[in-house]
This record gives sequence, C-alpha cells and structure tokens, in this order.
Amino acid sequence: MSEEALGDQKSVDKLENPIVRFLRITEVDTRMLGMIGALLLIWIGFHYYGLFANGYGAFLTPRNLWNLSVQTSSIAVMATGMVLIIVTRHIDLSVGSLLGVTAMLMGVVQVWVLPNLLGFEHPLIWVITVIVGITFGAIIGAFHGFLVAYLGIPAFIVTLGGLLFWRGSAWWVARGETIAPVDSTFALIGGGPYGTIGATGSWIVGILVCIGIVWLLISGRRERVRFGFPLRPMWAELLIGGVGSALTIGAVMVMNAYPWPKGIVKQYAAANNIEVPEGGLFISHGFAIPVLIALAVGIVMTFVATRTRFGRYVFAIGGNPEAAELAGINTKWMTLKIFSVMGALVGISAVIASARLNSATNALGQLDELYVIAAAVIGGTSFAGGIGTIYGAMLGALVMQSLQSGMVLVGFDAAVQQMVVGGVLVTAVWLDTLYRRKSV
Repeated sequence: MSEEALGDQKSVDKLENPIVRFLRITEVDTRMLGMIGALLLIWIGFHYYGLFANGYGAFLTPRNLWNLSVQTSSIAVMATGMVLIIVTRHIDLSVGSLLGVTAMLMGVVQVWVLPNLLGFEHPLIWVITVIVGITFGAIIGAFHGFLVAYLGIPAFIVTLGGLLFWRGSAWWVARGETIAPVDSTFALIGGGPYGTIGATGSWIVGILVCIGIVWLLISGRRERVRFGFPLRPMWAELLIGGVGSALTIGAVMVMNAYPWPKGIVKQYAAANNIEVPEGGLFISHGFAIPVLIALAVGIVMTFVATRTRFGRYVFAIGGNPEAAELAGINTKWMTLKIFSVMGALVGISAVIASARLNSATNALGQLDELYVIAAAVIGGTSFAGGIGTIYGAMLGALVMQSLQSGMVLVGFDAAVQQMVVGGVLVTAVWLDTLYRRKSV
C-alpha cells in the first residue's frame, strides 16, 4: 500500500465510529453479537422477573441451565439441517411429524421386535434401533426431496402433506399406545444423571474445545498468509481466542456445578460400596450426552457447509438456482440429498427425544417444525436463499428454548407461549428483511 493510500486509510480510521472499527478489525459477525445480546437479555430478564415476582430467581442456576442445554439439543440438531433447506429456498414443515413417527418406529423395534429376536437388554438393541431411526428418516427425507426436485411439487405442499401424513402414521404405528420403557442403554442418550460424562469428562471436552479454537485461529491465519488475504491484528486474534476459551471454561464450570440428586447418589454409593460422608457426596452431572451429540452434529454440519463441494453447491443453488444449473450443478440431485440429510438429522433428534422421555409416544415432536424454522431464521438464515450459518441456527435454537423455558418458569400458560413464539418468528423475518435492504 502506498504512503498516500496508507494516510487516507488512517484518516478514515480516525473518522470511523470506534465500535464499527472494532467490529471491522475483529471481523465479528454482528448478527451473532445481536443474538448473544438478546440471549443475555432473555436470561437476565426471566431470572430477575422470578426474583421480584416469587422471591427467587430460578433461571440463572446450574440446574436450569443444564436442563436448558439438554432441552435445546433436539431442536438444535434439526435446525442445522433446516439451514440447508432454507438456504436453497425451500421449507420443510414435516420435521416434527417425521420425528414422531420415527420415534414410534424405534420404540416398536427396541421394545416389541428385537427383544424377541436377540433377547432382553441385548447390547446390540440400541445400536440397531439408532441405525433404523436415522435410516428411516433419511429415506423419508429423500422421498420428500424426490417429490420436490423430480416431480416439481413445491416443497411447502410436499412437507405440509408430510406433516399431516406422518403425524397420522405416528398414531397408526401403535394405535396411539405409549411404548415404554426403552432399552436402558438407549435411554442414556437422552441424558439424566447416568447419561452424562461427569466432571472429568467435561473438563477433557472443554480443553479439547479450547485447543480446537486455538488451532482454528492459527490455521485460518496461515491460510490468509498463503492466499495473500489481509491479516487481523494479533490482539484481535488473542481476544477472539481468549473470549472463546473463557466461554468454554465457563460452560464446563456451570455443567459441573449441577450435582446428582441425593437419592440417586445414595443408590450409586450403595451399588459401588462408596461411603457417603456426613455432608453428602457431590457428584457432578457434567455435559449430558444429547448436548455432546448436538455439538458433534454442529461441527460436522459446519464442516460440510463450509469446507466441502456439497456445501458450496448448496449456497450456489440458494444464491441463484438458474446460474447454478447452468454452471453444471445437478440441482435436482442436490435437492434430493439435502432433504435426505434433513431426514437423517430428524432421525438423530428422534433418538434424543424418545431416549430423554424413556418412551415413544405419537405426540413427540408436535410444533417442533415451528421451533426449528424459527431457530434457523433467528440464527440469520434468509428465506431469500443463499445466506445462513450452522452456528447461528444452533444459537437460534438456544434463544427459542430459553424463551420457552423461561415462560414455563414464570408461569405463562401454553397459549401465551405460542403467541410469543409466533411473534418472535415474524419479528426475526422482518429484521432479516431490513438487514438485507441495508446490505444492498
């Protein structure tokens, strides 16, 4: 850069708003910051509302935050797939009903079929059940994709029909019966005191995440040098790495601060010949298995969306379907695969939901399609296509679940909860419209 250009840049920097300059230098996603700010307001608002109304704040406690993380997992998993659907200018209204019928099918397989074939509590029952659920979801998703791509039926109509058809099928599988209890190993996938990795395991996960953050920053800086892209200042790199690591360590500490219930501790101590001291035995929950599954799905889906040809094709189709087809992308085959991925993710969510409930009911997944779509939109996925992030959708899922959980804690009835969720969804789309107008 010439001295004259450098001088002009310094002049611009002096005139620029300090906050705008900070965001530009650090390259932080402003929409993500907005979601984090909204999330903090929701948490603090519900906590102090409970404090003033009831005399105690129950939201910002280890117990509630741990439960919140588990409750968010199922929606977050499906939201990662909904990003791909909406990015390509489609919609999937059937995910909640598909979750219900998949959960019922897995319940039948592991409670009524496999015990007769393999024996009660056979170690392969949960494995086969999970495979059946994910495979069934992927096949149904592919069928929806086929109808949309090759028969030219709008995705709205296909998945609206799927919403009704698969909800009816969920009842038909077992004539409305609740199938319980599920396989004991399968039930661990849903969380609970035994469905966690404990304090030590949580610290290991936290350290690995911190190492991953540092590695991503270092590798990203090397790639910028390699291709001649401008570098962030070192202080910005250290700040991003420090904040990310601090949030990770904070999450580990919160998860470890929630102890097992006293009754379960006594049972565990008696079964393992552990002497319980007078003050009681503190055993941390740590991260629940569903949370780890959601994080793993988020990492894999982020890699797929940003580092693979499949992901590049998805965003190319969403940006301009006609241009993508002229460029040689098989848009029909891609659409089928995207819906199939969505179905497989619904299968994973069905595993989490039914395992957490320790049963399968035909009511599982009701209204989940609303929360999944809202999570993706709140997370920055645009209905205009071509724009969306996996981490944004997962953060959006946390925002939606925080709203729902907070309203339950402060005593709002179900009708008010649905009104709030509907209002938030409309507001999110309106804000996305404003954001895109300013970006043009």
